[in-house]
Amino acid sequence: MVLIEVKNLEKIYHDGEVETPALSGVSFNVKKGEFVAIMGASGSGKSTLLHILGFLDRHTGGEYFFDGKTMDDYSGEEIAHVRNSKMGFIFQSFNLLPRTTVLENVKLPLFYSDIAESKWDGIALKAIESVGLSHRVSHESTKLSGGEKQRVAIARAMVVNPQIIFADEPTGNLDSKSGQTIMEIIQELNEVQGRTIILITHETYTAEHAQRIIHLHDGTIESDQVVSHQHKATDKFIK
Repeated sequence: MVLIEVKNLEKIYHDGEVETPALSGVSFNVKKGEFVAIMGASGSGKSTLLHILGFLDRHTGGEYFFDGKTMDDYSGEEIAHVRNSKMGFIFQSFNLLPRTTVLENVKLPLFYSDIAESKWDGIALKAIESVGLSHRVSHESTKLSGGEKQRVAIARAMVVNPQIIFADEPTGNLDSKSGQTIMEIIQELNEVQGRTIILITHETYTAEHAQRIIHLHDGTIESDQVVSHQHKATDKFIK
């Protein structure tokens, strides 16, 4: 079943009278449970595309369907609800709250959910355990390593049980070993839990954890290919 459908998507940025096209006629589908990597050089449009797909920005032209409904048909309130309940986000810069504990960071999305407050701690603790950080529950986020911070971000993204995870350069600030651990967790979310994953990356090795790679160049799709030698998850984390 198709979760995301993009038809001739365009995005133009305006600065006074100057127009800068970021996306030009992009079209593709993503099925539920699929793991897709989007690659491209800086300025290729990949982050712009991710922001549109994640309801963080609006397109200028074309159509974007999420779960069978065009983005233009969602009200502002519905967009906020979908973003908070059906989508999870992982960013290169982690975006953790400083001077707060791991548990408090992971619980944050639950404040905007319909889930009863009495269940928040249990849900968050389970998410933290799933990424191997039960021993860091009470640690402040600023006292964690980069790899641990990204695992907290993954747990936070998963805490509302989203349909899809958007990961924007999730290994960009990590050493190779920590980056490999993060990619194994993300891949397990796809293979073990069946989560749909859209990954933005400039690293070929990272992209090859996906089932399919879309290459962007100057705002257009240069290629869209199945990964023939996909890395396999080790099933160490997500159970």
